[in-house]
Amino acid sequence: MVLAQLGGSISHALQQMSNATIIDEKVLSDCLNEISRALLQADVQYKMVHDMQSNIKRIVNFDDLAAGHNKLGIIQQVDFIQQAIFNELCKMLDPGKPSFTPKKGKTSVIMFVGLQGSGKTTTCTQYAYYHQRKGWKPALVCVDTFRAFCQLKQNATKAKIPFYGRYTESDPVKIVAEGVERFKKENCDLIIVDTSGRHKQEAALFEEMRQVSEATKPDLVIFVMDGSIGQAAFDQAQAFKQSVAVGAVIVTKMDGHAKGGGALSAVAATKSPVIFIGTGEHMDEFEVFDVKPFVSHLLGMGDWFGFTPRHMYEQFQNILKMGCIDQVRSMLPGFSAKLRPNDHEKESQAKIKRYITMMDSMTDAELDSTSTKLINEARIRQIAWASGQHVRDVMDMFEEYERLANIWSKMKGLKIPKKGEMSALNWASSSLNLAYTT
Repeated sequence: MVLAQLGGSISHALQQMSNATIIDEKVLSDCLNEISRALLQADVQYKMVHDMQSNIKRIVNFDDLAAGHNKLGIIQQVDFIQQAIFNELCKMLDPGKPSFTPKKGKTSVIMFVGLQGSGKTTTCTQYAYYHQRKGWKPALVCVDTFRAFCQLKQNATKAKIPFYGRYTESDPVKIVAEGVERFKKENCDLIIVDTSGRHKQEAALFEEMRQVSEATKPDLVIFVMDGSIGQAAFDQAQAFKQSVAVGAVIVTKMDGHAKGGGALSAVAATKSPVIFIGTGEHMDEFEVFDVKPFVSHLLGMGDWFGFTPRHMYEQFQNILKMGCIDQVRSMLPGFSAKLRPNDHEKESQAKIKRYITMMDSMTDAELDSTSTKLINEARIRQIAWASGQHVRDVMDMFEEYERLANIWSKMKGLKIPKKGEMSALNWASSSLNLAYTT
């Protein structure tokens, strides 16, 4: 899990506080000091940590805390303080304003900026691929005529995404103007511009960015930040923000090795939200970033927001990665009959793949909602048409979701795993063995 060490430290601090016989100012200070140390070690900027600690102390009434002498009272106090910490961490990661959201069928130009080595070029392709699977018609324009040119062209070819670049042209403004104009004529609705990176924050880099921005008038500028850069994150992000109108952040290399606290600093510096995180170099190692579930998992609070189609989507992907579904279902007595026709491994895989294809045709709002009741018959027909499936298949997929959501609602105290947190087998075993016994 991203920032797992930080989450463990914060959870430990809260647990220590819950073991106290009474929560007074000293106990709270000890808890907040431990959390602050964990945040600083995770490369969160000092001022942000100090402000968070001050804000929490400001809202806590120590007279009320002293009144709770029994265990129930202490638990309620810890819950209150945990909620305050939750709110402060959410504020760090949420600037309070959404980023620009592209719309299908309407041309949007998205400009990517960042230092060389941040993973910017890989992220451009991942961003394009993500939207391609959602029904957009993306295209990639490479301003760099050196290393990034070859890398982006190769990535674009693999993903079957249109690419424009000129290896022999040295003028980045000319390249980007030609590329954007070409793809507008081809009715691409998501034109992604990969700007040049540098080893250092050179003045020439920012001047070139400004020129490219002037030439393209992008709808959104995305700052790509290496999740492992540490305390330099705030100053780096601020320098980019002062040069171009950064409207969103993508944090890369969040594969469990990066401390990742720089993500919080980047949000503060740019006053722009994190919209995706990259967890690897493969096309599908790219996740939508959602503040509240992220912080909830970080604090060990489980998933407050219930089981969603996106959770089902991610776990079906994990099951497919495991390979042989017959082996999986042999260990799972409650595994849905719809997904395990007897002795038909290929048919089982095909069923899950069809479900994933259908969910690719759903909107983010639909995938993140715990209720499918708002998806009416007309919308079901649209999903079926967009995914190339039958209406009955889409209805089957929603029935499977309702079945799994019902199982999950009975699993008190357990949190839903995110990508990479738990193996599909462990997740499915806990879910479906419970279904078998209830």
